[in-house]
Amino acid sequence: MTTALLVIGILVFLIVVHEFGHFAAAKIFRVRVEEFGVGYPPRAFLIVKFGDTEYTLNWIPFGGFVRLYGESEAAPKVRGSFIGSPRYVQALILVAGVLMNAVAAWVLFAGALYVGIPHAVPSDAKAENVRLLVSTVVDGSPAAASEIRQGDEIMSITDEKGKSPALNPEAVVEFVGGRGGEALEITYLRGLEKKTVIVHPAHAVLSKEANRPALGVGLVMVTSDPVPAWEALKQSLPITADKLWSVFQGLGGMITNAFRGASVLEGVVGPVGLVGVVGNAAQHGFGSVLILAGFISLNLAVVNLLPVPALDGGRLVLLGVEALMQRNAPKLAVHLLNTLGVGLIIVLMVAVTYNDIVRLVG
Repeated sequence: MTTALLVIGILVFLIVVHEFGHFAAAKIFRVRVEEFGVGYPPRAFLIVKFGDTEYTLNWIPFGGFVRLYGESEAAPKVRGSFIGSPRYVQALILVAGVLMNAVAAWVLFAGALYVGIPHAVPSDAKAENVRLLVSTVVDGSPAAASEIRQGDEIMSITDEKGKSPALNPEAVVEFVGGRGGEALEITYLRGLEKKTVIVHPAHAVLSKEANRPALGVGLVMVTSDPVPAWEALKQSLPITADKLWSVFQGLGGMITNAFRGASVLEGVVGPVGLVGVVGNAAQHGFGSVLILAGFISLNLAVVNLLPVPALDGGRLVLLGVEALMQRNAPKLAVHLLNTLGVGLIIVLMVAVTYNDIVRLVG
């Protein structure tokens, strides 16, 4: 029950953040905002009315919305209305929600670093509790044959003479590179279990350094020490860019699978499946929950950019078509497209939820 409430809280927060982007942009461009609602109607009560805007709390607690004056095609094109604003203003208001989700992800990732999560640091970093972790394992390598896996923590490496390197990537690479064929005793930690294996460095493990003996592992220094706020904001920028790119890659994979006739919903989770994902993250601490929330925020941003009627992306495409035609699209056509878009979204949500339930039952 607690995890379900946490999922609802995350989704409501991220959707309200998205809607706040529309709200802020509308205010900047002097488009009247009639209502900013947390949750969906029916209305529970009016929190406050400030200027022309009503701030409300609504009974269905799964998101939020912004109601702009003159948002429908039938509205009058007057000053202060959405439909009466220049198309570039309408486009900026639509894009603002997506941008706010990206900004929210950046701040959430920074928050995770600030409270402390495992993150990579340089070998010379002045941090406490630094660990040497396996980041990658080359298939067919000596390390792979010894069943060393990604995520294992290297505790020690000892050669036949009892010598050991400093536990940082550069020192280990140099140490192993001078001991081709020797038996190296490697002790590592996997979870709470400590293991020891004998590994023989070999040549031709790494294509770029075929003449240098290697184990076939990538190594990275990791610490869970909290990062100062300003530094966390700087470090979270590349994390945000990397996660955003992975979302686009995932979406591209889904589209490719659709054309190939493969399963599109494989790996996709809905609200039901999200309970399990968030519950697992919560077991690893608050920082992991923040990372997951940031990733969900980026997914919301990208999904909203899809050219589907009723989503921001679909409305942006319609604005582009109207700009090329130099006139508004027929009201009936817009209404039908929006109805189709809502229908597609409902069908997709039902399919994803069904998929979640099948996974749980199976």
